[in-house]
Amino acid sequence: MFKRADKDSIGQIDTLIGRSASIEGDIEFAGGLHIDGHVSGSVRGRAGAPAAISLSEHGVVDGSVEAAHLVLNGTVRGDIYGSERVVLGAKAKVQGNVHYGVIEMALGAEIQGKLVPRSDEEPAAAPSAQVASASVER
Repeated sequence: MFKRADKDSIGQIDTLIGRSASIEGDIEFAGGLHIDGHVSGSVRGRAGAPAAISLSEHGVVDGSVEAAHLVLNGTVRGDIYGSERVVLGAKAKVQGNVHYGVIEMALGAEIQGKLVPRSDEEPAAAPSAQVASASVER
């Protein structure tokens, strides 16, 4: 009757980067992205669209990673920005800071950087600062 959603799944995969693929450059996407290959550049979910990233144990990203939901089992050499949820599997290796709303780490996950919790006050303060500076420029 009651089913628990699979916490290690991002849902539907719209884009797949295969194990033998190597991409140089930044990636911006919407929906679900699964990475088995190598990305040299930032991976970012499109603003205003639902975005989730799954990185397999074979996947490597040399750059920052940003999405609402992240499930990581591979290697990230850059900062991670998970606005809602970050799940680090047992084989996850992160060389950078992890910014998160909610985080879950399995035994064996490695982080060489800081864990930075998302503050609910920061997003509310940032837009008002922009509005104030915009009125000054007029």
